[in-house]
Amino acid sequence: MASIKDIGKRIYDLKNPREKRRYFVFLLRSLVHRKELRELVEFFQQDELRKEIFRRQAFPIEQVTRAFFYNKSTFEERVKLAREHYEILQQRLQPEAFVSLGDVDYKGYEIYQHDFEDRHLSVFSKFGVGQRKEGLLSIIMELDGEPLYQIIFWLAKDKAGDDAVWIGAMQGPNMEKAKDVVKKMTKWCHGYRTKNLILYMLQAMMRAMGIKKIYAVSNYGYYANNHVRSDRKLKTNFGDFWLEAGGRETEDKRFYELPLVEKRKTMEEVPTRKRAVYRRRFAFLDEVDAEIEAAVKKILK
Repeated sequence: MASIKDIGKRIYDLKNPREKRRYFVFLLRSLVHRKELRELVEFFQQDELRKEIFRRQAFPIEQVTRAFFYNKSTFEERVKLAREHYEILQQRLQPEAFVSLGDVDYKGYEIYQHDFEDRHLSVFSKFGVGQRKEGLLSIIMELDGEPLYQIIFWLAKDKAGDDAVWIGAMQGPNMEKAKDVVKKMTKWCHGYRTKNLILYMLQAMMRAMGIKKIYAVSNYGYYANNHVRSDRKLKTNFGDFWLEAGGRETEDKRFYELPLVEKRKTMEEVPTRKRAVYRRRFAFLDEVDAEIEAAVKKILK
């Protein structure tokens, strides 16, 4: 079994002074939590599939030693989270898909694609190194290979013991003329906002996988403060969006619970002049749902 030093050398670029400093901090934290960290390493050695994931990347070992995922997470909670994420995926996915979705070099498994104007829209799931502060898997929406939206999450048990997905963060576009692109996409989706669409896609993917609950990190629960401006005003108000999406606050103020199925207005609730638009929107969302379900079923056991 690899030593913690060797694992750290795989994670950090020791030629980079900042990375080298992080490496030594990693070693110190590993000493403090030697037993728990060794048990997590052993977890990845228990069968050939987990061994293969660990051979390709060892980032979960780093993630549990840092204050990632959500505010005031403990070392023990992060270890439990990492184990449960891979256990839930392994129970549901075919071996090749399970290993691929744990590989940071994997290009991603496409769950939806469509032509949008003269560009190609692709939505896929993967584990990205750059998103490891907020989760262990992402759904990424790209236009011609350029990131538009992404939602970052992990899988773990909730207090009731149900398999759940936990949204660690959602990131919007950082591309040229982003506002124009989002405006055009909203029109293409019949008035349905792009950030709602990527959440809808996560809900569809989780339903297809048989996941029972969805939770999302609140403003208070966000692990860092980079969503807060220097004047203490929010750059992104997670709470408002989760409530708009039908979420509710939980006893733990770090999390909201979201619906697994988005609530839709009935035609009687929609003004007559808007009913045609809503019908087209719902038909579009049903098509998205069906395509994602079909894609996910291909990699399920």
